[in-house]
Amino acid sequence: MSHPTTDAVLEVEGLTLDLAGDLAQPRLVHDVTFAVPPGASVALIGESGCGKTMTAMAVLGLLPAAVRVGAGSVRLDGRELLGLSPREISAVRGGAVGAVFQDPMSSLDPTMTIGDQIAEPRMLHLGERRAPARERARELLELVGIPDAGRRVSSYPHELSGGMQQRVMIASAIACEPRLLIADEPTTALDVTIQEEILELLDELRAQTGMAVLLVTHDLGVVADVCEQVVVMYAGHVVERAAATDLFAAPRHPYTRALLRSMPGLRAPRTLLDVIPGRVPPPGAIPAGCRFRPRCGFAVGDCTAEPGEDAVGDGHTTRCLRVARGDLDLEVAR
Repeated sequence: MSHPTTDAVLEVEGLTLDLAGDLAQPRLVHDVTFAVPPGASVALIGESGCGKTMTAMAVLGLLPAAVRVGAGSVRLDGRELLGLSPREISAVRGGAVGAVFQDPMSSLDPTMTIGDQIAEPRMLHLGERRAPARERARELLELVGIPDAGRRVSSYPHELSGGMQQRVMIASAIACEPRLLIADEPTTALDVTIQEEILELLDELRAQTGMAVLLVTHDLGVVADVCEQVVVMYAGHVVERAAATDLFAAPRHPYTRALLRSMPGLRAPRTLLDVIPGRVPPPGAIPAGCRFRPRCGFAVGDCTAEPGEDAVGDGHTTRCLRVARGDLDLEVAR
């Protein structure tokens, strides 16, 4: 298995998360490894329940109380984040690492003007006074494409459309010029036209500022447009890692192939989309061996053994016993 590069902004290596409580599940997320190079955009993709957001929350130090880090390492510019005190990880979050979530109205404070909400990270993390921080907030609103920014700094969240609220969230997330931006389903609550605008904005900001981006999404169309590397997750495992061009040209894992076949843009008009049978196993019901086995049309008897992550090309890995043996490409899914 290949390992993260030492010059990466973010290095996640062997991350394992355990769930306690009524739905106790050891290795809920298991042996997750990937890296985000400087200035790059990397996607974490998979269906809901595959562990994408939980992995991102581990990076941000925002895991639910019932989830514990069982093993692994999360490093930002070489600094280990796991094990930091709440004060230390809070200093990282919002400073060196910015975050944008899918529902801006649940993240924005309805009692504060958007100018104050964007200025607050600069005051907290950079020690900037309110007046220059508010002026920078105005500049950031212009940067993210909000018209009449001088007036909008005094607006409240409810006075803005959903698309503008998300732009405010992005402005707040980049207020301290972070090294890494984590965007967790940032366009899910928006209509298609606004989704495209937000994705283009993120890509433009990455090019302008040099920040790295970790995009958490279930939308492969999004990945094709703005990401250079792709990490495919299923039921808490990384099942495939590759450059975006390689992944779309030659997906190797059966789950990745199934995801691509289900994309509307790849099918002829008026044809039914392919559907992956079954569903992602919930906590407490993850099968032994290959976690995708119960839904896989390529599964055979020895898929009850847990596969490792094997290199199948330059920077391309997959977690499938049959791919590792080289006998899968000759088969047709049942």
